[in-house]
Amino acid sequence: MGTVEPDSAAHRSLRDRLGPVLETGPGADPLVELLRDVRARLRVPDVTARPVWDAVDAATRRGLLDEAAAELRRDAPVLTASDWARTFRDGVRTAYEDAARRLRERTTLLVLAATLTGEVAAADAPPGAAPHLDAAADALVALAEASTWCWAPHDRFADSRGEVLPDPDRPFLDLGAAEVASLLAWADHVLGPHLDRRIPGLRRRLRREVDLRVLTPFERVRDWHWIGRDGDAHNWNPWIHGAVLAAALLLTDDEERRARLVRLVVEGLDHYLAVLPDDGGIDEGVAYWWQGAGRLLEALDLLADAGGPPLDARDLPVFGPLSRFPSRMHLAGDWYVNAGDAPARLWPDQPWHLLFQWGERLADPGVRAHALARGRDGAAVRPRAGLARALAGLTDPRWHRALTAPAAGSTWLSRETWLPRVQVLVAREAAATAAGLTLAAKAGHNGERHNHLDVGSYWVALDGRPLVVDIGQPTYTASSFGPDRYRAWPLRSAWHNVPEPGAAQQPGPTHAADDVRVDLTPTGAALHAELAGAYPPGLLRSWRRSLRLVRATRDSPAHILVEDRWTPAPGAPGPARPAHPVLLRHVLSGDVELAEGRARVTAEGCALSITWNPARATAHLDHRPLDDPLLRASWGDRLARLTLTLTAPCAEEPFTVRMERSR
Repeated sequence: MGTVEPDSAAHRSLRDRLGPVLETGPGADPLVELLRDVRARLRVPDVTARPVWDAVDAATRRGLLDEAAAELRRDAPVLTASDWARTFRDGVRTAYEDAARRLRERTTLLVLAATLTGEVAAADAPPGAAPHLDAAADALVALAEASTWCWAPHDRFADSRGEVLPDPDRPFLDLGAAEVASLLAWADHVLGPHLDRRIPGLRRRLRREVDLRVLTPFERVRDWHWIGRDGDAHNWNPWIHGAVLAAALLLTDDEERRARLVRLVVEGLDHYLAVLPDDGGIDEGVAYWWQGAGRLLEALDLLADAGGPPLDARDLPVFGPLSRFPSRMHLAGDWYVNAGDAPARLWPDQPWHLLFQWGERLADPGVRAHALARGRDGAAVRPRAGLARALAGLTDPRWHRALTAPAAGSTWLSRETWLPRVQVLVAREAAATAAGLTLAAKAGHNGERHNHLDVGSYWVALDGRPLVVDIGQPTYTASSFGPDRYRAWPLRSAWHNVPEPGAAQQPGPTHAADDVRVDLTPTGAALHAELAGAYPPGLLRSWRRSLRLVRATRDSPAHILVEDRWTPAPGAPGPARPAHPVLLRHVLSGDVELAEGRARVTAEGCALSITWNPARATAHLDHRPLDDPLLRASWGDRLARLTLTLTAPCAEEPFTVRMERSR
């Protein structure tokens, strides 16, 4: 994917950065000494630190307690064997995972409420003496008594046995287990003194379950695929390592074991750090930034809190561009450039305080301003993002003060951004505003994480609202990450803004763009790429695509040009043969009017004109009703697809589609 040489300074390992404190040898272990009494040094104190918890602003407190009151009126979710088994029976994984998520969310909310109220009662006090604390304890016990914390599609042990139930004696350490372990660790930390008074023995039970299901498997099995020893680290790595780190620090009383676990976490995080692009790009998209890069940043924060400067590795150069990635992909409001399995409208429950804190640390006003703008669009703390994240947000007074300060405008919106590692370009008419046209384009390859068949695809937004769009992630099923992945229509090239020259794009990293170039000038920005490699061998000699934003001049309005020129391979079924026409796809969101040589797309007051030479193409418009809840959350009840059918190869003169604001 390009010839840019990596910045070796940005890829120094955590072990190199942290140095002697991680080394072992004769004598006292420096890490054991450093981590002694670690819980007392964390920024999040326990429930008895009333000055901290009573200082939470009234609006945030009221919002959380109102949510908790509503939760107490609902029945607790029940995790059933039949729901878990559906992954193996009919491929439906959400029946169990949604219930498990709701139980985690219920537990988080009730732990927060018990912390904010500070309520407590003796073990022999009658029911109702501490309602939030009792309900939180019930939810914690429900998690502790679940047969598994693993999500069924991940449990390779059950699959290898040919069974449809998990084996509690052989737990699989996955994202679900990590989520519960982190939740139990932080619940124990923050409510510990009150749990000891009200429910003696509960904390011992929580420690037992986390040890059996997470810490012991983490120690004993060192070839978990998500560790990434083979260079294939992905978002599971920091997601699970971050949870293990929290459990090691908060639930492990054996000091030598705690130090050993922390060393293994640092070693594992290094595998993820080694594969991060030094331009900060994440090929999984913004939504998965929060679950990969964001989890890494949180783990680094926790390490620094636990050990102070000797365990603070947050000054590595890569963390600057990594922190800027979400703001670089922002279009406007909750709209983002959404490559791969990412929604076009970012899920609302993100811990924006994390990016605010990193913007402060890096002295990056764009990262800070973007986080504040999104943080103002909702509650200051989002419990559904997880207990650890909610506690971190509640205990940061700078975040709460900043949210009430005047907004700084859209300073983070650059005129153009080019990320050469993931080969993504985002270009606007002007910096610091979403007004006008925005072009986003990607080259890349079809072996990216959470990949869709989309080499050479693009997005067009007007005033921040995407109109030429990427559909995004449908609801996952058991087949979403297997050989049948591309049977899902939203992932196929036929439903992306790419050519179809007689065949669809093919999966795998070898099916890639080549000769990728970018032109960035005051008058415009363009991405040029050879796309023939994304298609079956022998189909094309060449397919050159240029995606260009042209900024307004005195004589011409701003516009976008999509230029394609191609040559079929000799003897290949291709564009010149009626049985294999060349199709240019355009996935559109909004109301579409089609006329000869033009289409008009309108949505939310924005109108985009799309024009082409009708002598060289025929046009067809079809609509796709949406019944998937994730897709409907972004696009409503349907999407449109404009297909231009070309009549002849264009080796010399390109076929051009022009897009501009409809007047």
